[in-house]
Amino acid sequence: MTLSFTARWHDQLPGFYTALKPTPLENARLIWHNESLANELGVPSSLFQPAEGAGVWGGETLLPGMQPLAQVYSGHQFGVWAGQLGDGRGILLGEQPLPDGRSVDWHLKGAGLTPYSRMGDGRAVLRSTIREALASEAMHALGVPTTRALSIVTSDTQVARETYEQGAMLMRIAQSHVRFGHFEHFYYRREPEKVRQLADYVIQHHWPQFNDDADKYVLWFRDVVARTASLMACWQTVGFAHGVMNTDNMSILGLTFDYGPYGFLDDYQPGYICNHSDYQGRYSFENQPSVGLWNLQRLAQSLSPFIDVEALNDALDHYQEVLLQQFGKLMRRKLGMITQEKGDNEILNGLFALMAREGSDYTRTFRLLGQTEQHSAASPLRDEFIDRAAFDSWFAIYRARLQHDNIDDAARQQQMNGVNPALVLRNWLAQRAIEQAEKGDYAELHRLHQALTTPFADREDEYVSRPPDWGKRLEVSCSS
Repeated sequence: MTLSFTARWHDQLPGFYTALKPTPLENARLIWHNESLANELGVPSSLFQPAEGAGVWGGETLLPGMQPLAQVYSGHQFGVWAGQLGDGRGILLGEQPLPDGRSVDWHLKGAGLTPYSRMGDGRAVLRSTIREALASEAMHALGVPTTRALSIVTSDTQVARETYEQGAMLMRIAQSHVRFGHFEHFYYRREPEKVRQLADYVIQHHWPQFNDDADKYVLWFRDVVARTASLMACWQTVGFAHGVMNTDNMSILGLTFDYGPYGFLDDYQPGYICNHSDYQGRYSFENQPSVGLWNLQRLAQSLSPFIDVEALNDALDHYQEVLLQQFGKLMRRKLGMITQEKGDNEILNGLFALMAREGSDYTRTFRLLGQTEQHSAASPLRDEFIDRAAFDSWFAIYRARLQHDNIDDAARQQQMNGVNPALVLRNWLAQRAIEQAEKGDYAELHRLHQALTTPFADREDEYVSRPPDWGKRLEVSCSS
């Protein structure tokens, strides 16, 4: 595969961006790259060994065909219209065509000031860059739709956050960087023809099956609703909290986008707030599905000049149905249920009630549940609960339900271990890698990334142990 780039956004959407080049960092050097993703994209290994500096990974050079630009968009932040936003520290370098007909954006995050930086400095720091790289690759390995991370560059540039930190850059790979906020921007500017132009663009490049259909806009929006609902179900199933579900952080393709103050559940707390700047708990773990719908309603409003309002509302009405169907399917797999029965929801809710009451570890609970033998009352999960009688009562109902399926224990256990990870990116694991990297030691960054690529494999190391007390007290903000 030949590495080449096009400039579709640049060429087809004038007025939707500002053309500009990245601003390099001081003494930038490449400290990590994603070898498996590089192989998928056909990136030659020589690119990761620049003769000097950090090459394209640090915004110092461009590859043939790249036309760098900063996209403009707007959005609702914490439920309030924030007006014009845009790529304040990221630059879209170009789109790489792939052999299967798709393409991916190469987007350099932390690439310097743009016209959309507002009060920001256009930079990313090593801490936030590592968090995004590890999280996106962890989510990919878990099977959750997400952007990807290709490289990390650090530098001697000092960037002011709560303290001074090392400036860094992340090469983010995604099928598209189009956000709900792109459509909102031109709607609120009273430029409906540009909203339609953008809809035509994404349909042409990402939903070509609808291109020639008379109802292409309705079909497209219905699929955006379904993708968003499915994404919310995935997040809830793996115990992931995004932290900043603003409309400018919502992907039109239903990808997990813009990792900042995210968190995977340790103790099962439905009201878990991973962003300490989220004072009202708007983006708590349990609120994510309803916020996904709220964001879709804002998108629907932006599309209303050229899509019938009744058709938009009909599409939105399917959100809950898709969400519940997908969540139910995924949770039945986690519970080891092969068929669907009427009382399955009660069994799941009973387990969640026990977990919430005792603060059970979310990932560990479901992993241990995978060792269940349908004809045995013995379970290693029992020792995780203080109220043994309550657990025994629930477990008896659960085992009786498993016996309704015509499958042996070994096959069920194998299936459950394939959907219940042993390892997720807990905040304390990311923090440990960050602290070592900030001292110039990148071994843990590489080791942790490698472990995250196989989250369903059995392990007996600290990666799958309960987090230390300090790990549960970590606070993560939007500056992360």
